[in-house]
Amino acid sequence: MFAALANIFRITELRQKVVFTLAMFIVFRAGTHIPVPGVNVAMIEQLFQSGNLFGLLDMFSGGALSKFSIFAMSITPYINASIILQLLKVVVPTLEQWSKEGVEGQKKVTQLTRGGTVLLGFIQALGMAYGLRSAINNPGIMSILLIAISLTAGTVFLMWIGEQITSKGIGNGISLIIFAGIVSRLPDGMHVIFQYLQSGTVNILNVILFAVIALAMIVFVVAISQGIRKIPVQYAKRVVGRKMYGGHTSYIPLKVNQAGVIPIIFASSVLMFPVTIGQFVDIPWVKTVAGWFAWGTPLQTTLYVLMILFFTYFYTAVSVNIAEMSDNIKKYGGFIPGLRPGKPTTDYLDKIMSRITLAGAIFLALIALMPNVVGWITGIEGIYFGGTALLIVVGVALDTMKQVESLVLMRHYQGFMK
Repeated sequence: MFAALANIFRITELRQKVVFTLAMFIVFRAGTHIPVPGVNVAMIEQLFQSGNLFGLLDMFSGGALSKFSIFAMSITPYINASIILQLLKVVVPTLEQWSKEGVEGQKKVTQLTRGGTVLLGFIQALGMAYGLRSAINNPGIMSILLIAISLTAGTVFLMWIGEQITSKGIGNGISLIIFAGIVSRLPDGMHVIFQYLQSGTVNILNVILFAVIALAMIVFVVAISQGIRKIPVQYAKRVVGRKMYGGHTSYIPLKVNQAGVIPIIFASSVLMFPVTIGQFVDIPWVKTVAGWFAWGTPLQTTLYVLMILFFTYFYTAVSVNIAEMSDNIKKYGGFIPGLRPGKPTTDYLDKIMSRITLAGAIFLALIALMPNVVGWITGIEGIYFGGTALLIVVGVALDTMKQVESLVLMRHYQGFMK
């Protein structure tokens, strides 16, 4: 590992990419401390001391939401716009056609994503400003508009930073911004544990147990994230002109966790909606319903697991086109040993995908419930470890590491003469 790190700084181009990425991180962290004009930050911070929804969103923004800074919405509108466009590809033929047109088509999709980010960001910013109007110094239409424009501008600036990291730095810029926001909360979590130790709420054995469970969870997430089912494909020999093609064996890698972290985000958003409404609406029956969906209640936990299972299958079905995969195998003269090309191949791939998706869905449900289990076992609560955060951190770290390794390998390639 240390040799790999040393290689990064020996290569000028790679060193410049790393330095640029770190510089963008500094800009991102500096922006989390610039408050939106016209708000009472002290009143807003009180809201984040009660409620897992606000705490979870604050973790993704790297603490910017609790400070109500210009980066309070983080990059969430961009992610929502990207997910909506990906789902629309199934029902809008034009979007599907653009996605197959290479660079030019990707530019069109990117422009739509940017426009959707601005629109969704402004709508979300208006909702946040109106919902938190009690914390505005001079509540009024102009103040709410000013806050909404400031928050939207912050999200657009983060989107630009992410694109700059992707083009001039290392890794996917949008993912790295979320990664930086989550990792930046680790010192606060360690401080909370230290306060627990000082007050006698927990002892050193609880902390050691917490560390062991955390390490085991990381290993488990890495193993499942890297897990694939290899489907062997045999390509027949064919002659084109004077050249012979094919005659080799390959495989199709089907990921166990094909949906990634999206099902947890969808399920959390749906279940947190009643809780959010209950915090801003002072109606008795609304408060009662919101209490049923409070984090950790039996109803919430049961629905949470069922929704994760549903959204895992739904998103996998949308993102993985089994019929198209089967057609591509047939088009290039391939076949799965023991199966005829066409419908038998499609049915077989669909059956395999359904089985491994079930394993991935159960894995996501377990990871999503782990924070509650860890808090119950160790007595250490108030630390958002596990679930969405852990999947994002591990996934982004693995992808970035692969990109660094490929760049290092490319620069150190010795050629055929040696």
